[in-house]
This record gives sequence, structure tokens and C-alpha cells, in this order.
Amino acid sequence: MTVTEHAWLPRALCDDSCVRAGGAPPSRRLIAALRAGVRITSALMLLLVVPLLAVPLPGRGRVQRLYCRTFLRCLGVRITVSGGPIRNLRGVLVVSGHVSWVDIFVIGSVLPGAFVARADLVDWPAVGLAARIMKVIPIDRASLRRLPQVVATVAERLRNGQTVVAFPEGTTWCGLAYGQFRPAMFQAAVDSGRPVQPLRLTYHHRDGRPSTVTAFVGDDTLWQSLSRTVRTRVTVVDVEVASLELPGSDRRELAARCEVAVRGQIGRRFEHSHALAG
Repeated sequence: MTVTEHAWLPRALCDDSCVRAGGAPPSRRLIAALRAGVRITSALMLLLVVPLLAVPLPGRGRVQRLYCRTFLRCLGVRITVSGGPIRNLRGVLVVSGHVSWVDIFVIGSVLPGAFVARADLVDWPAVGLAARIMKVIPIDRASLRRLPQVVATVAERLRNGQTVVAFPEGTTWCGLAYGQFRPAMFQAAVDSGRPVQPLRLTYHHRDGRPSTVTAFVGDDTLWQSLSRTVRTRVTVVDVEVASLELPGSDRRELAARCEVAVRGQIGRRFEHSHALAG
């Protein structure tokens, strides 16, 4: 997961130690291997119908939600939704913390829309096809010069009534530690005058322990993250829907409000606690 660095590039302190801290309980190798084989086969078969998501039919949003939820079940991931009601509004910027490529399908199963995601996502095997169909807005984290154009694209889509999902931490964290919400993408909500829907994603095992199984951090490859996910018996993701935030006129203030909605008042205090404790 290597990116050319510049001074403003968001950096996570998470590494393999974070993944081990929230890893899955030991499982028999044969059972885990069989489980992984069945799940990967099921997921690949489901990818055959991905092009149907591009067909502009009535109820397309419901189809995308069903597809994402079914794809996650193939991987052994279950979704629960709590918090406020999901409002059927057009032109909403959805924001959450960022743990993994799995986040895209988790949010897609609740609030389907276009995603702002790393530019090379569309080149990934299997996942890239789904990303293209879901009209990902690519962002090159190594290029600050292109950021204003990405923000302008997001604002335009919001004005046109499209839901757009962004991850304002700017990079993935393990879920046991967090990054600060960067204000840049919130400018799109300010410019378009559209509200922001914060979501809190929490990954855990069936017994309630925090899970880092799906995390995509440090030197992780897509295959390593996928392999951990499909070999684990069950991963549960809680999606907590916070209250809508009006855009206001200050992107930094909006980013701070949304970060509190996602992390709570003590969120930033624990920003680096897990990584430093390792």
C-alpha cells in the first residue's frame, strides 16, 4: 500500500501490530481454508452480476444495497444498523472513518452512492470492477494539485442530487486508533449547500471484541486483508447513523462537527493511543 509522500499526505500510525491486536480467535487450519474457499468462490460468482448495477432501472439504489449486503455475507461480514433514521434525501455527502476496502460495501449496503476513493482502486482485481460500476470518484493522494478538481467534482454531483461518500481521514486506520478528519472534502458540501450524513463504522467479532481482521493498513496487500476476512468465522460491522449536519460556511468547523458525531467528544484524545501503546 505504497503512496508517493508529500508533506501534507495523511499518515496513519497503524501497522501489523494493530492487526494482531484485534485479530480473530485461533481456528483449525483445514476448517479456515475450506471456509475461505467457499466464500471466495461465492464472491466471485456474485461478481458476474455486477454489470447489472449499471443498468438505469427503477429501484437501482435498493438493488445496490442488496448486492453489497449479499457480497459482504459471502465474505463472512454481517451488518447491523442503529442510530437515527436513514433519510431518503438527494445530494448528501456521507462521511465516516476509514478502516478497509470493505467500508465501501458496508456503506453501499446502507446508503448507496458514488465514492471518493484512491485512484488505483479501479485497477484492483474483482473489487475494481464493482468500483467502476459504482462510479468511484478517483483521488490521487500524492497530488495536491488535483485535490481542488476532486472537490469540485463532488460538489457538482451533490448539486445534481447524487449521494457521495468520502473518507475524510484521508487514509485507512485499524479501527482501534483514528485519524483526524481533514476539512478539504467538506468544502464540497459548503459550496453546494448540501447536508452531511456522518456514519460510525465499528468492526467487532461475534463475542463483541473489537476486530481488525478487515483492516487494510501498513504494508498490507489486498490479498492479505481479504484472506484474513474470509478465514474468520464472522465479522460484524455496526453502522451507527448520526444526525444530519448542515453545511454552514466553514469547512473546518463542519469537519470538526462531523468528527465529533463519528468519534464522540473523546475521539481525538485516543487518536494515537493504540499505536503508541504498541
